[in-house]
Amino acid sequence: MPTRRKRATIREVAEATGLSPAAVSYALRGIQTSEETQERVRRAAAELGYEAHPIARALASGRSGMVGLLCGSLEDFWQQSLAVGIGRALLARDRYAIILDAAGDPERELTLAQRLRDQRVDGLIVQPVDPAAPLWAELADALPVVSIGDGLRGGHAHGEVVFDNRSGVTLALEHLHALGHRRVAVLTPTRASTPDRPADVYVNAEAERLGLEVSVVTSHQALPAATTTAAEVLSKRPRPTAVFCFTDSIAYGVYAATRELGLAVPGDVSVAGYDNHPMSALLTPPLTSVDWDIEGIVHAAVRVVVGAIEGKPRKRRIMCEPNLRRRDSTGPPAPA
Repeated sequence: MPTRRKRATIREVAEATGLSPAAVSYALRGIQTSEETQERVRRAAAELGYEAHPIARALASGRSGMVGLLCGSLEDFWQQSLAVGIGRALLARDRYAIILDAAGDPERELTLAQRLRDQRVDGLIVQPVDPAAPLWAELADALPVVSIGDGLRGGHAHGEVVFDNRSGVTLALEHLHALGHRRVAVLTPTRASTPDRPADVYVNAEAERLGLEVSVVTSHQALPAATTTAAEVLSKRPRPTAVFCFTDSIAYGVYAATRELGLAVPGDVSVAGYDNHPMSALLTPPLTSVDWDIEGIVHAAVRVVVGAIEGKPRKRRIMCEPNLRRRDSTGPPAPA
């Protein structure tokens, strides 16, 4: 029976590199040594099969290697893709994501954020349900916090990867206006308990500028609930000629509702989304949507939070610019 190879020791790595065990320890932790030395030590450690024991490494560094990722709602397909991307990007940097789901509930979001802090994660990435909550400033005093989508109250976050929602909303509503739509329903996951999110505020401003009659309706992002809400909106008279959804997941519910009601997209109602999930191009018809470059968002958020954890601050505020992906789900309104 083959014997299991004994785990290589830090002393063996030191002998292979000609450094002291202390210098090897510093290099593996990325401190007090040059990048050239760190690379040489990592290469030797990999060749020898050296792996730092996670508990010992945490005790030595004062870090857990864990980063909290608090998603606004994992019922949203785009946020699922975001979580997968961030988890993989952190793993590539020898860190691990603890992924939690606020389920669109601001109270649950704050409870989970506090639990992540109490579990001593090294940092926190959050796509906030309630960016105005006072707790964020308190958390930012205890650990690096990076927000995605909206900035947090008080500007205390160590980094923000924010969306240019004014541009995103303008692109979508100007597109519908140019097609001839004047009566537009807007479906948003924002709740009454978390008002005044930037994107929703811009809808009202842009609707007034363009002369659109807009009705803003709250919708859950889960498909059954989004379908029910969309069916109610499309059953009203006069019916909106277009529906603009603040997540593609909600737009999928609009598609389902049109089938239940015997309506055609875009013949009877045009539909537009807001995050360009990969599945949106596969629908029949393909969904017009605002694209936010999810790969760029993942890279930026991970780079900022890791930089904050390591004491190497990066650019604090990164603005994501949108692009409108025009597809066949939007067209001119049907003749009155």
